[in-house]
Amino acid sequence: MVIDCHVHVQSGLGTAEDRMGYLLAYAGRLGIERLCLSLGTSRDQRPTPETVRADNDMVRAAVERYPDRYLGFCYLNPCYLRESLDEIERCIVDGPFVGIKLWIALQCDQPNVDPICERAAELGVPILQHTWIKVTGNQPWESTPWEVATIARRHPEVTFICGHSGGNWELGYRIVEEVPNVLCEVAGGDPELGQTETGVAMLGAERIVYGSDAPGRSFASQIAKVRGADISETDRALILGGNIQRVLGL
Repeated sequence: MVIDCHVHVQSGLGTAEDRMGYLLAYAGRLGIERLCLSLGTSRDQRPTPETVRADNDMVRAAVERYPDRYLGFCYLNPCYLRESLDEIERCIVDGPFVGIKLWIALQCDQPNVDPICERAAELGVPILQHTWIKVTGNQPWESTPWEVATIARRHPEVTFICGHSGGNWELGYRIVEEVPNVLCEVAGGDPELGQTETGVAMLGAERIVYGSDAPGRSFASQIAKVRGADISETDRALILGGNIQRVLGL
C-alpha cells in the first residue's frame, strides 16, 4: 500500500469536500492509495482555538466522506495548551483521527508541547512536526530538526515525523541521526536526486517515510524521489507505505 503521510486541505473553487475529491483523483493516478490529511485553509501562523477547531472539522469532513482514503491528523496550536488537549480528546479519542500535526505556532521543544507529547504517548499516536532550515531565517516560532531532536529525546516513547526533514535534508538527517524515535519524510522541496538514498544510508529505510505536502507540491514530483531512487524494492515498499502503516498500526 502507498500512503502519503503529508497532505493538506486544498483551497480554491468549490467546497473543501469537493476539492478533497479532486486530490484523491490526482493521487489515484499515481497509485497513492491513502493520504494523511491535516490543516484546514486558514494558514494562520498562530491560530485561535476556534480556527484550529474549524480546520480540524474540514479534515474530519473529508475523512468521513472518504474513510478508506483519508487518515486525519489533529492540528494543534500548543500556545493554547488546555484547548489543545481538549482537541486531542475531540478528534482522536472521540473521533477518527490517528495522529497529531504541529506547524509553526510554537517551537516544538517549548514546555507547552510536553503535555501534548505525553498524551500522544498514552494514545500511541505519532506527531508530525513541520520543520525547515531557511537561509533567509525562519518564522519566529518555526521549528527545525534541532528542536525535534530535543523534544524527541525528552519523549522517547513517542514517534516523531520530522516534516520536510528540515528542507536541507542532509543536515536534517544528521541532526536526528542519533534519535531513533524520529522518522524523516521526503515531503516538500525540489525532487533532488539522492535525497531518499542518503536517508536510507544514514538512518535506515525504516526511518524514512514518503509524503508530498500536496497541494503545495505535486504528487508526481514528490513520489518520484522514492520511485526513482536507487534502493532495494524492500526498502522502497517500507518508505512508500510500510513504515507509516507500522507507526499508525494499520
